[in-house]
Amino acid sequence: MANEHMVSLIDFVARGSSLYIQLSVYDAETGREFREEVRFLGDLLYGELVHPERSPLSDGCRQYTITYLKDRFNR
Repeated sequence: MANEHMVSLIDFVARGSSLYIQLSVYDAETGREFREEVRFLGDLLYGELVHPERSPLSDGCRQYTITYLKDRFNR
């Protein structure tokens, strides 16, 4: 696997003010890959994958994923 974090979008759909995103994330710090769904409600991002206390991602990868998604979807 790669030596850096990677985010791959699988699918996304907008419903009203919500945007549901299925993604795959490779955490270079742990060497593990995760496939989850997150959701934007307006500009707020929700989901266990990005939750500061419940995320299985390393903190660096979690921050990378949040930044990537906010940039990708202009939120």
